[in-house]
Amino acid sequence: MLRSLLDPAEARLTVMVDGRPFDAHPGETVAACLMRHDLVPTRQTPTGRPRAPYCLMGACFECTVELDGRTNVQACLTPVRDGMVICRNLRA
Repeated sequence: MLRSLLDPAEARLTVMVDGRPFDAHPGETVAACLMRHDLVPTRQTPTGRPRAPYCLMGACFECTVELDGRTNVQACLTPVRDGMVICRNLRA
């Protein structure tokens, strides 16, 4: 598993982020995948302020996203899986 995280050629998963496909590595979290692809912020506050993964251990809730239709899922605690649909909580 460690090799797949370090070797981009080993990327075997595809996730959909905001309607676009991106590669993902087996074993990485959704937050790590989003940050690797420079897809931050992951959400906005009700007042429109951008938020991104911060603590990466589930304490701060700054990384919440919609995953496969489930809202407010912590991206830092959720491993990617092939075909996962990720929607960042951003206003247009």
